[in-house]
Amino acid sequence: MLQRFCIAVATLVFAAAAAAQGYPNRPVKVIVPWPPGQATDIAARVVAERLQAALGEPFVIENKPGAGGSIGTDAVVKSPADGYTLLAASSGPVSIMPSLQKIPYDPLKDLAPISLICRNAYVLVTNPSFPAKNAREFIAEVKSHPDKYTFASSGTGATAHLFAELFNHTAGIKARHVPYKGTAPAITDVINGEITYLMETVAATLPHVKSGRLKALGVSSAKRTVAMPDVPTIAEATDLKGFDAAAWIGYAAPAGTPREILQRLSTEMHRILGEPDMQAKLASLGLDPAPSSPEEMQGFLAREQERYAQVIKQANIHID
Repeated sequence: MLQRFCIAVATLVFAAAAAAQGYPNRPVKVIVPWPPGQATDIAARVVAERLQAALGEPFVIENKPGAGGSIGTDAVVKSPADGYTLLAASSGPVSIMPSLQKIPYDPLKDLAPISLICRNAYVLVTNPSFPAKNAREFIAEVKSHPDKYTFASSGTGATAHLFAELFNHTAGIKARHVPYKGTAPAITDVINGEITYLMETVAATLPHVKSGRLKALGVSSAKRTVAMPDVPTIAEATDLKGFDAAAWIGYAAPAGTPREILQRLSTEMHRILGEPDMQAKLASLGLDPAPSSPEEMQGFLAREQERYAQVIKQANIHID
């Protein structure tokens, strides 16, 4: 009996290894749960192009937006776990939504991480006329006038909203949240001086910072971002030591996808993300490469989900 069991296990292991060795032998679909042109879409596309060149089969992007990214994510969860349907995963539908509203999947159980692609730092920006030369002065001013000032976001429960709430809570400041339907109108009203500040992606704010229409006081990540090398981190510029918040983008597959396939894809992504021209391409988009192993990404996702859950609870954020 034991001998038969061992033979069966060995046969399964051999079959999985053989399948991975020949992977891929047909087109691979990459579902992006966002519209074309969004950061996750762009990052997924540039990596898919390199995977196609390296592995010799098409990696076809399919945009399936809706419900904050949960529709496309759920489609991947329900796909066969054979490595031929992948997810362009990101913070919203994977790390944030489980604590914010009911969704039809459990990201930590129903997805098999492959690799992170990059981290997407946010930046604290104000109108240039705001009476603070740096982040330390900004906190002092806002802190001394509770609820006088306002902050914008691209919508209640959006990553920008949660990062701003995390910053406010950590800094001990109180300001009024004004949600918008998208990033562009939120930025516009900060530029016009109707809203005091916001935390938004480096990519979205960079043109306005360069033109002088916005003043950048600090980036949210632990390290300075390549796209804004002269802007200090919030941790550097204030007493908020250890402050580190950045959205993430990565690749995942349905749970149960053979380990050998996940590892092969992860290894290729490590190589791709280490190429100087790829790093320069991502930097031009305000994205910082951050490859990982499947195991590292799994641990990262668990920590991110827990952190967002705490922010949502502390700020009493609800979506009606």
